[in-house]
Amino acid sequence: MHLFVDNLTNVDFSYLHSERGLVGETWLASIVLEGSLDQQGMVCDFGIVKKTLRNWLDQTIDHCLIVAESSPQLTCEKQDDAIALSWQYGNAQQYTLDCTSPNQAITLIDSDDISPESVASWCIKQLRKLLPDTIDRIQLTFTPEVIPHHYYHYSHGLKKHEGNCQRIAHGHRSTIHIHSDKQRDISLEEQWCQQWRDIYIGTKEDLHNTVSIDGVEYYQFIYCAQQGEFKLTLPSKHCYLIDSDSTVEFIAQHIAHTLKMQKPQHSYTVRAFEGIGKGAIAFA
Repeated sequence: MHLFVDNLTNVDFSYLHSERGLVGETWLASIVLEGSLDQQGMVCDFGIVKKTLRNWLDQTIDHCLIVAESSPQLTCEKQDDAIALSWQYGNAQQYTLDCTSPNQAITLIDSDDISPESVASWCIKQLRKLLPDTIDRIQLTFTPEVIPHHYYHYSHGLKKHEGNCQRIAHGHRSTIHIHSDKQRDISLEEQWCQQWRDIYIGTKEDLHNTVSIDGVEYYQFIYCAQQGEFKLTLPSKHCYLIDSDSTVEFIAQHIAHTLKMQKPQHSYTVRAFEGIGKGAIAFA
């Protein structure tokens, strides 16, 4: 007998890619459980499935930096209360990303790459310990949202946030709707999505230093939040700096105001998404 829960939850996170570097991502999680019926005539109570899986994914994947621990591109040092890592990436591995974060902000996956399949396989091994013995088999799938138009992958950190958004390298796969003079402008949407492809949106206040290494300019971001100290260094060409924090409200506001400054004779409405089905609207 099989029990299924489609689109059980969605997870927003960032991961390290061999060529693209730091990539913000959003996946929908669905699950199928196979097993014998219990005394209630159930494979497993839906309430238990939803609560157990959502809580575990929230703690382990959501708003984390996901890293392939077996990748040869990774150098990693596990400290008492933090993880310090270095990641070589690019077509010729010409770039380096360094990150130091509290343990709960980084999830190391026993794999040499990060994909929906590799993350799901790792998760299944961990989830077996949490579900009833009557469960014989777990199928977990991660899928991206179907977005008919343009979208971008971005990472950021919100030091003032009281929850897990304070982590310096978590992210989203998001779309954007832009209206110019009340008419939707697909070309503007494409421009911003191209500009912010695999971008790190950094707050100028958090920029600690700028250094040049082997001819490449790097930005170093540092801040302290409730969960501890966070550090992130990556090429400046993969960053976009804004004056404010990088909440989706400020992101929408920044885009709207930038468009207005470029063409003040027009009015703009920006509907910026943060992952799936949520976001902010700004006007200028």
